[in-house]
Amino acid sequence: MARVLSLIRPQPILALVGRPKPTFCKMSMDSRARKVFAAAVEAVQPDTVIRKSIERTEDSVLIDGRRFTLKHNLHLVGFGKAVLGMAAEVERIVGDHLVNGVISVPHGIQQTLRQHGKSHLLLKENSRIKVMEGAKHNLPDDDAQRAAEGIKRLASELTEDDLLLVLISGGGSALLPAPIPPISLQDKLDVTRRLAAAGATIQELNKVRRALSLLKGGGLAHYAHPAQVVALILSDVIGDPLDLIASGPTVRSEVWPEEVLSILERYKLPDSLSASVKDVLARRGPRWKENKDEAEASGDVLNVVIGSNSVALQCAGCCVRDLGFRPVVLSPGVCGDVKSVSRLYGLLARFASSREEPPPEIAAEVLRLGPEVGVESWDLCRTMQVLGEGRTEGWGATCLLAGGEPTVELTGSGRGGRNQELALRVGLELRGLELPPKGPVFLSGGTDGQDGPTEAAGAITDGGLYDEAQAQGLYIDNVLTDNDSHTFFSHLSDGKRLLVPGLTCTNVMDVHMLLVPAIPIKIS
Repeated sequence: MARVLSLIRPQPILALVGRPKPTFCKMSMDSRARKVFAAAVEAVQPDTVIRKSIERTEDSVLIDGRRFTLKHNLHLVGFGKAVLGMAAEVERIVGDHLVNGVISVPHGIQQTLRQHGKSHLLLKENSRIKVMEGAKHNLPDDDAQRAAEGIKRLASELTEDDLLLVLISGGGSALLPAPIPPISLQDKLDVTRRLAAAGATIQELNKVRRALSLLKGGGLAHYAHPAQVVALILSDVIGDPLDLIASGPTVRSEVWPEEVLSILERYKLPDSLSASVKDVLARRGPRWKENKDEAEASGDVLNVVIGSNSVALQCAGCCVRDLGFRPVVLSPGVCGDVKSVSRLYGLLARFASSREEPPPEIAAEVLRLGPEVGVESWDLCRTMQVLGEGRTEGWGATCLLAGGEPTVELTGSGRGGRNQELALRVGLELRGLELPPKGPVFLSGGTDGQDGPTEAAGAITDGGLYDEAQAQGLYIDNVLTDNDSHTFFSHLSDGKRLLVPGLTCTNVMDVHMLLVPAIPIKIS
């Protein structure tokens, strides 16, 4: 442990030459935090990520370093919550070569975009792309299944001269349900619900979903062969694993029925399976008969992640510099229980705010928490080293940026979500530290614009939260027991701490930020 801790001891800097001077800013800490969050969300807007990923030159496009010729051979399919805006931008860039398209999007999304003045994310009136809405309440339904059938039909009719552009974003799995006949949509839902209730892992759930689906796990790419397939992906999964985002319809991930049966047996579910599911799983071998031509066609599929939590944090960092802070990115993959995550941010705040060398116990506990919150020890050591140097050498204000998707253990029936509860818990961790503008401020917000069932995306907090609540007769212990963070923040100071960005039209998980003002130092 001593060797690890030595990595975070600040190294002396002999000169200040080349050190960036922070921009002077009169905005409050609260306002700056909100502005940084807005910059993170703007960076992963559906039209923005498409515009940055497709470079049009006459009758060709450059995507991820590969050039594709356009000769009125472009077809488009898509599925996900952000896909409508993605498709609208594709139409603006290469619509003159577009033959047809089908996209599966959430129920009511077109009307919602119109009501919120987001018409730039809608297709033009004479569009060749068919919009099909479905998956009410984010659950697969008959409308979504009809859309999936339309997408499969389009892909199946393509030739080797065609280019299929596939747009994928969060929510795509529910919007692309295509169970293998004779399995019904309800049969498939029943199997996955029973597995989830029995405690199956996400990896096991995805293997079962893929084995019972025509389009997941590379199925869409299979039906599109021999056409060239290019998938542009807006990731809402930690680590951006291509096979997990919307269950990987363009990523070959074969699952054999025998393997699925072993998973079902592990959770004692075979006896409860419907006759149709048993029929499909009784078929030995892979889902599709593989031929030599297709086996060698892996080069015909290009999967590109064009938007993610990392992209959002990178752009947030640029905004942070403009607002007078030095950005430090901890990790885009923070996960685990909010209790552990809040403890981590509280410790890092104390580490960065200390006017003296912080006790080694703080660094030791930060490193101990790392595995619980999905952050590597190296990233924690690097972050503490930068925070320590900023404190001891007078670099000025610092902004710690991170992202991911923590979890909340539900013990009550209140209203709220992981971001509001995380902000509430971090506020308790910051108790005793100076108040802004001399003390740190923490923000946690969901980039999808909502936190659980509420209209808020998250909240902003600082070391004065506890006393502020006490003065207004609000008791935090009861709030946490009942998971009622939204009610708490709504009542606290008339909701001024709530983060309510409105309709964001995107989702790359959550953004966390800890703004630490400059710590006065003595120059000897």
